[in-house]
Amino acid sequence: MTKALSLDLEKLQTRAFDRAELAEGCLRRYHAAAAKMGDSRLLPLRSLYNWMFVPPTLWPFNIQDVLEDCLTALEKGGRLNARRRLIIDLLPEPPDESIRAAVADHELHIQKGSYENLVKTQAKYAQNELAIKNDPELRRQWADIKAAFDVKVYQDYKGVIRRSMSVERNLRPSFAVNLRRRDEAFQAAFDAFCLRWHLYGMQHDEPLLLKLAVTLTPYGTMIHLPAYWSFDPKRDIRWDAIARLHRARVPGRQGAALAEGVARRIKDAEKLRQLDLEVQRLGLKGEKKHEFLCAGLAWDVRTSPKRISRLRAEFKNRPVNSV
Repeated sequence: MTKALSLDLEKLQTRAFDRAELAEGCLRRYHAAAAKMGDSRLLPLRSLYNWMFVPPTLWPFNIQDVLEDCLTALEKGGRLNARRRLIIDLLPEPPDESIRAAVADHELHIQKGSYENLVKTQAKYAQNELAIKNDPELRRQWADIKAAFDVKVYQDYKGVIRRSMSVERNLRPSFAVNLRRRDEAFQAAFDAFCLRWHLYGMQHDEPLLLKLAVTLTPYGTMIHLPAYWSFDPKRDIRWDAIARLHRARVPGRQGAALAEGVARRIKDAEKLRQLDLEVQRLGLKGEKKHEFLCAGLAWDVRTSPKRISRLRAEFKNRPVNSV
């Protein structure tokens, strides 16, 4: 167990956000359970275990929480209930190592709040940051907030308070505000303050200006342009770097022409299946078989037999009539 755990932690040692430290307890439990119960007993959890080595940026939910919950069920001598089994069954295979490496590197930049590898123009950020740091109106408003609320209650361990986060399509989980609740009143006041000054938060008494940011999510790549930013698409963004980052998990080439080609090959593959059955019925072999298949596909008889074999193999596992 010690060797397996050490190898696991070594994989996570260079990851951002203290992944090795945060994952150690869960991985230790997993290997201890495997040693006690046997690998076969933990086979249903193998997918969750493999996902532990995927950067959390790509997690659709907190993988570690689910793995720990499942371990608890097994450690108590129970079984995984239908709900747990469903979640595990629906989870796709983890991204391959090349995708993990690209996203892990991106997370290291995100941890530092650095987007310089993707954004060319830093002068616009620096100019606006200098302006707000020296603005007496911002200082006055922040003093008013501190007079109305104990802001330390809302700071994290770094002294940072963050505004409410933006989400896809602006579909916010909660949009209601109950001013009778102190926490909600503070968040409303702080969000208004951050909107006024284009901030994502405050660190102690220092304003944290929004940056032009490129963010990977489990479902896609988001580019956030701060409202104050005078955007120049040619000069401000390293599109080649963003394209490489996004393409890291794209399975292959795409486009209208390629889609049409795939659709055509699918139709040919379905036709080839019917022709193969007819070939068996007629008992055709060798050159006669090849001529029959080419005629049925409306291909030149000089077509290489390898092309027919590649077509047959490409869609071997596709259900019949699934076009």
